[in-house]
Amino acid sequence: MPNPPPVRLADINIESYIFFGAGAAVAWQLADPGVGRGVARHSQTLRRPFSRLRATMSYIYAVSLGTDEDRATIARHVNRAHVPVQGEGYSAFDRDLQLWVAATLYRGGLEMYELFVGPVPESSREPLYQEAWAFGRTLQVADEQWPPTADAFDAWWESRQLELRVDEEVRAYLHAVLENGAPWYLRPALPLQAFVTRAMLPPHLRQMFALPWTPADEKRWQRFRRWAPRLYWLQPRWLRHLPARYFLRKLRQLGK
Repeated sequence: MPNPPPVRLADINIESYIFFGAGAAVAWQLADPGVGRGVARHSQTLRRPFSRLRATMSYIYAVSLGTDEDRATIARHVNRAHVPVQGEGYSAFDRDLQLWVAATLYRGGLEMYELFVGPVPESSREPLYQEAWAFGRTLQVADEQWPPTADAFDAWWESRQLELRVDEEVRAYLHAVLENGAPWYLRPALPLQAFVTRAMLPPHLRQMFALPWTPADEKRWQRFRRWAPRLYWLQPRWLRHLPARYFLRKLRQLGK
């Protein structure tokens, strides 16, 4: 039986389904105490939601779909934005905190692929993981900081669960983001985004953030898992890939 075609980082991140994983990725990032304090105290998401969305998505698209010039442009932009993000117990230039954020981007994309496509073929697992190191490389993370293999990453991720903590400041911030953290024209989609965010988080993280989950929610989630991929793949390619093209175009205009 022939090997399945390889799965690359670009194959995942060019698809708009990754937006469904955005809230869960943010929650995972905030669960690290250093990242949580830095984001809750300095993020512009609630004041300028579209600017924050553009910055995040431009980063993801530049790393996984862009050119070296795109990555240099977004690195300069991110580094400038990170300068004031410092305080007791956190710094946006802390390479360990940056590694955690980069790890959540890799893991979140993986979960979205599994939800909308299926398991990553075993032959693609290691190459895809190695590709994801670019999420840290565009910041200040050295390749040597990453666990050396995909299996080692999974073990590292599990061990990090013991270090996650959420205080009231960070908890309130995530709730505010899930309720209001989008431009006005996207706010009708926030209830669905908040629901998928709650669904994608494991029980211990939902508990940390005081996010409810009921048997009725679980039934709704199973329906979503069954129907959302089918409906998504009915959309034409140009529409599915439109956000990636849009944000990359805007980033390239910024770099001129």
